[in-house]
Amino acid sequence: MAARVERPEPPLIVIAGPTASGKTALAIKLAKKFGGEIICADSRTVYRGMDVGTAKPTAEEQAGVPHWGLDLVEPGERFTAADFKAYAEQKIAEIRERGHVPFLVGGTGLYIDSVVFDFRFAAAPDESFRQRLNDMSVSELQKYCKENNVLLPENKNNKRYLVRAIERKNTSTMRYGAPVGTTYVVGITTASDVLRTRIEYRSEQLFANNVVKEATLLGKKYGWKGEAMTGNIYPLVHEYLCGAIDEAELKRRFVVSDWRLAKRQMTWLRRNEHMMWADIPAAEHYLSTLLLRE
Repeated sequence: MAARVERPEPPLIVIAGPTASGKTALAIKLAKKFGGEIICADSRTVYRGMDVGTAKPTAEEQAGVPHWGLDLVEPGERFTAADFKAYAEQKIAEIRERGHVPFLVGGTGLYIDSVVFDFRFAAAPDESFRQRLNDMSVSELQKYCKENNVLLPENKNNKRYLVRAIERKNTSTMRYGAPVGTTYVVGITTASDVLRTRIEYRSEQLFANNVVKEATLLGKKYGWKGEAMTGNIYPLVHEYLCGAIDEAELKRRFVVSDWRLAKRQMTWLRRNEHMMWADIPAAEHYLSTLLLRE
């Protein structure tokens, strides 16, 4: 009787990049070709009902390839990087058990790093320390970050983001200095003018898909001050509904906001010295070659 040959464990493929870089379309294409399933590493698409404003994969895209990491909690619920790490690791194991290739895809650097480098998170934040931070001004928090080697968050002028960045520094550690297991990490590069054009196009798509209606319903149900409603296009829609800005200004400011987000995402992702940077065609060739070899 011939000996049973154990097949190697499917690798973890990580595709990271800024908003509108084309990483989702690439992941779907490769997942279809190589029998993969996608785990979305995005801190906004975890919320139910926030479909248009967070540019979630469409129903058609999700039907073509299994997607995980979407619609995990209500907008009013707390969901942390530690929660995402636990969820993603469970899904990676399940996908591998099915003999499929797990693809971790997104632009939220902390979510990606927590899995790739096996971060260890503290059980709960220190409430007294958090209160002390909340009593500080934005400039004081920025100064604290610089003096204590805390990487400034995506929005360094947002007090909540600054507090969270400081707390993460104190409560999370990178267990390994290199990606865990068989992991390949690719970052998508896009020319600035192309990325800007894509962001502008997506802005038009959001409005064509009734993002104002979606935001209005969410605002009525959950309020406008919850964490889930303070990012992306939702606070801008709130200003529009209050009459503070008109539709043209709403669209203009959203493009500016998304452009700044893309730059902040790139700043975070570039810290990863193990990431192989490539444009879409080169990334597709590189990953296809790896997966054919595996």
